[in-house]
Amino acid sequence: MQFKDYYETLGVEASAGDAEIKTAYRRLARKFHPDVSKEPEAEEKFKAVNEAYEALRDPQKRKAYDQLRARGYRPGDDVQPPPGGFGDPGAGGVDFEEIFAGGGAGGGFSDFFETLFGRGRGGPAGPGGFGPQPGARTRADTRAKLAIPLETVYSGDTVRIGVDGKTLQVRVPKGIREGQAIRLAGQGATGGDLLLEIEYAAHPRFEVDGRNVIHVLPVAPWEAALGASISVPTLGGPVELKIPAGSEAGRKLRLRGRGLPGKPADGDQIVELEVLAPTPQNDAQKKAYETMKDAFGAGWRRA
Repeated sequence: MQFKDYYETLGVEASAGDAEIKTAYRRLARKFHPDVSKEPEAEEKFKAVNEAYEALRDPQKRKAYDQLRARGYRPGDDVQPPPGGFGDPGAGGVDFEEIFAGGGAGGGFSDFFETLFGRGRGGPAGPGGFGPQPGARTRADTRAKLAIPLETVYSGDTVRIGVDGKTLQVRVPKGIREGQAIRLAGQGATGGDLLLEIEYAAHPRFEVDGRNVIHVLPVAPWEAALGASISVPTLGGPVELKIPAGSEAGRKLRLRGRGLPGKPADGDQIVELEVLAPTPQNDAQKKAYETMKDAFGAGWRRA
């Protein structure tokens, strides 16, 4: 299996903080999202960015990855798991289990990710991952994490997970919160119950703040200045959003009831405007910018 440099994939330094990593992920995810990108091999690049973010956004995963990276591996280098797997606690690794539901935004993970962290979206980590290691103490209940796409949280659905070579159907209640657990009776590793702690899978378009969902919407300068009606993605499908004339970068608009379901009320979707100036591609577009320059002059910064 070949080593992957997740920091290089996101274009950040190994010393980058959580906020910088999240910003880099959002920028690249928007750039390479298969629904909108015309870049060559956009889907593969999108998957690589999603995998890198999944590895670095979680403190435990990032710590384990940094330990491996510190050995001097470079992208493409062959990596052989040590005896007992990367997750061997005696080797300085981390001992935990993790399960990812299928159908997430980024698709499947690479062999490198799955060997390092367990069988990714397929089920709990086995030998060579961070799941239960040979000789680990037994317990009545088995605990694991289940990463759920936000669309599934929004609508509620049944997801399939792989556990010890078998496939289980898990019903995800609509609006389930992070940290809540789903109990599967009798499905634990030692005959006890399997407790699945819910976490939200990273999403290229949305962030979660309580019950609210945040989406950053790129708009052109003329759309912000003159107003516009723009199709905006939501977890329930696209809706038309009216951009008021005279809007500025950073303005927040609210789509009521378009956040995550909950009681006593559903959350909202907060749309934050990001004003971007398109790069001119031809003489007509360059001339349009010249006209704007003449019309506004140098004093617009003081307006």
